[in-house]
Amino acid sequence: MAGLSHRQTEILNIARAFGRVMVEDLAKRFEVSAQTIRKDLNDLCDQRSLTRIHGGAIIASGVENLAYEARRFVAAEEKRAIGVAAASRIPNGCSLFINIGTTTEEVASALTSHEDLLVITNNLNVAMLLYRHPRIEVIVAGGAVRRADGAVIGSTAISLIGQFKVDYAIIGASAIDEEGALLDFDYREVQAAQAIIANARSVMLVADSTKLRRSAPVRIAHLSQIQTFVTDAPLPAGLANICSHRGIEVVQAMEKPATDIDDSGGEPASAVAPTPIRVR
Repeated sequence: MAGLSHRQTEILNIARAFGRVMVEDLAKRFEVSAQTIRKDLNDLCDQRSLTRIHGGAIIASGVENLAYEARRFVAAEEKRAIGVAAASRIPNGCSLFINIGTTTEEVASALTSHEDLLVITNNLNVAMLLYRHPRIEVIVAGGAVRRADGAVIGSTAISLIGQFKVDYAIIGASAIDEEGALLDFDYREVQAAQAIIANARSVMLVADSTKLRRSAPVRIAHLSQIQTFVTDAPLPAGLANICSHRGIEVVQAMEKPATDIDDSGGEPASAVAPTPIRVR
């Protein structure tokens, strides 16, 4: 990109490859001070190439999502904590949908000790995580498989989803705007997510706080259509008010301050709390 130094270009390339970059790692890699790296990140954020997070930055995108494997590196610890917290709220002996996403896959990973579950999914990665477990029955939606991430999308998948009425739906989102809209990038994936929401008695959104600093063009639903929101940090006041007024239970899976955006260059915030913090 025009106007970028060689180091900034390299930083952007690293972020595109791995989903995020961290100040300390970059300072060591380029043998410069953390302050110099923070200035580089601020410049890249000013150009809307990156978005700051606590201790680093992630790729900023409002039209095209990150590569699926790169997304696994973004907020990986937070996603694991969210997965554990969400799975703890799913009882044995129930039915559920699990849709596409690296965070929903973490929920699936945390469900492997559950018993007598019926899981319907359009996510081949979720199916691979769960099908070996004898007390979990897995049904995979049919249709075209998206090569990028193992998503099963299209009218055939939506038709199968519509044949069920399940106890819980576990859904993700690529972005959540300040008005509470849940957003994604692929309208075909969104159609499947909308069918999942329509055919579940209780909908659980699992999304880390980086999703609050992103945008995406396709609307999935609104926060008012879910019953539980599992995330890693306190919500901004606007979203917290929406959840409070709509009676949405917010489960905070990690103990964090009200924001994890690193504007001052401070040290990383606290570690995982032993139990989820529930906010009504």
